[in-house]
Amino acid sequence: MAQQLVKQPELTEEALLEGARRVGELAESQAKQAEEDASVSSEVVELMKEVGITQMMVPKNQGGPDVSLRTFVKVLRKVANYNVSAAWLTFLYPLHNMLPAYLPKESQEKIYNDGGLIADIFAAVGEAERVEGGYRVSGKWNFVSGINHASWVGVGVKVDNGEGGKEVILPMLYKDQFTIVENWDTFGLRGSGSNQIIVEDVFVPDDMIFMPEQAEEIRRPADDDYEKDYPLYHVPLFPAFYFGFPVMAVGAAERMIEEFKKATEKRVRLMDGVRESESPRSQRVMAEITTELKAAEALLDKYITLLEEYEENGAETPNSEFFALRTKIIKTTTEIGMRILLTLGGGALYKGGPIELFFRDIVSLATHKTSLYEDSVAAYGQDLFGFDSKVRG
Repeated sequence: MAQQLVKQPELTEEALLEGARRVGELAESQAKQAEEDASVSSEVVELMKEVGITQMMVPKNQGGPDVSLRTFVKVLRKVANYNVSAAWLTFLYPLHNMLPAYLPKESQEKIYNDGGLIADIFAAVGEAERVEGGYRVSGKWNFVSGINHASWVGVGVKVDNGEGGKEVILPMLYKDQFTIVENWDTFGLRGSGSNQIIVEDVFVPDDMIFMPEQAEEIRRPADDDYEKDYPLYHVPLFPAFYFGFPVMAVGAAERMIEEFKKATEKRVRLMDGVRESESPRSQRVMAEITTELKAAEALLDKYITLLEEYEENGAETPNSEFFALRTKIIKTTTEIGMRILLTLGGGALYKGGPIELFFRDIVSLATHKTSLYEDSVAAYGQDLFGFDSKVRG
């Protein structure tokens, strides 16, 4: 069942948040099965479509509501409170609607009118041969999140830029042009279904190719006929493309703190018979992790504000600053999870329990290429001293 891209004025923030709650609760109820299947169920994905989540960032001129970044943040955080794998797809499915939004109008309509979900993989590990009118594309790509339920995928390849160098492009492929290999068997985020795809000598015309460098430079489609109010046209491409990762981390940490509080309120240590909620030990931990979460929330608000005010501020915020803010949030929330695990002790280790599952997912989120803290602070430090870090966000 394809998502139906018709105008839905009822997709208010309130309606989307209620839908996010329903998606989150369903995903949490199926978490054990999703772990075994290495994918959320089609039922979860269909509910995402039904409540309008997958349409959130379709431009208005293509029948979507193109909600604000703030609303997107609230919806994503709500789902992350219940299940991080489902939140991962709650982020990526609507976000990927920005890819066709940069294509020529006819190509936009082809993809949006089809109504299928969109996946992508920016890693330029494929091959593309220039031919008349487009490229012939081949390759294998891993980590293609949500591909099990997607009809379209953009795949990264490097091609000549016409100036003696190389640039990354993303040819957009339909589901009959690639093969899925289910090789997603990981420590965490198992429900994201981030499998491998194989493409063998597929022709992709020029008008079905997303050009990241062009989108990064002009922040608009090349055509003059576009949705002027679309929020993702007014922000730096990659910092906006990655904003959901710290949102999910904050949502997961918030839930872990709730679980820690519940476990601690009824816990009595055998060694001294003291109820932990009455002990300065756990009171101190609760205060510190709550304060750390507030710090992460403040950094997240700063990140979103910088995106919203990017053009107003002269488009001068460096990509490395976004990178450093994002990874600091994720590092902080990962440390919150570790503190909770080490304070609760062995009782938190049982497989399938909320602490164990959320901890694995949040650590796995922190391993994403765009979440690596050491990389980000090295880049930000370069820019602060006047060197060009050349990071993309």
